[in-house]
Amino acid sequence: MKSLFQPEGQSEIVERLGALEAECSRQWGKMTPAQMLSHCAIALEVGAGERPMKQKFIGKILVPFIRSSVFGEKPFGKNSPTDPTFVVSDAHDFATERTRLTSLIDRFVARGEDAAGKETHPFFGKLTGSEWGLLMYKHIDHHLRQFGR
Repeated sequence: MKSLFQPEGQSEIVERLGALEAECSRQWGKMTPAQMLSHCAIALEVGAGERPMKQKFIGKILVPFIRSSVFGEKPFGKNSPTDPTFVVSDAHDFATERTRLTSLIDRFVARGEDAAGKETHPFFGKLTGSEWGLLMYKHIDHHLRQFGR
């Protein structure tokens, strides 16, 4: 499984981000490319320790039932539900958001798996560093596929 903590996973995602354009048409969902970049950055801030959160009650109930599918090989499906914390509906500057996300990826990776493993995901709760790397790779991959990248 690919992970942001693997050099090839990180470089693939960064390369695909570089190929994304502000005018790319979405294949599903409601976000623009700039909003998607902001959305991914907000989620990655949690794993990078820049946005501390607690696990929500609904996650404690549902995670045991979906954990294996989320952390398995299969990519995320279209139109997956979004935690309201991570909904982005206002306008954003594409270039600024791409730079922000790329920089966050670098910081996340530089901190390493051990540091990521100390962060709490608002839905999944405590994750290992390895799980954070996989989840963030799959999340960004999902949204890049949303825009054909």
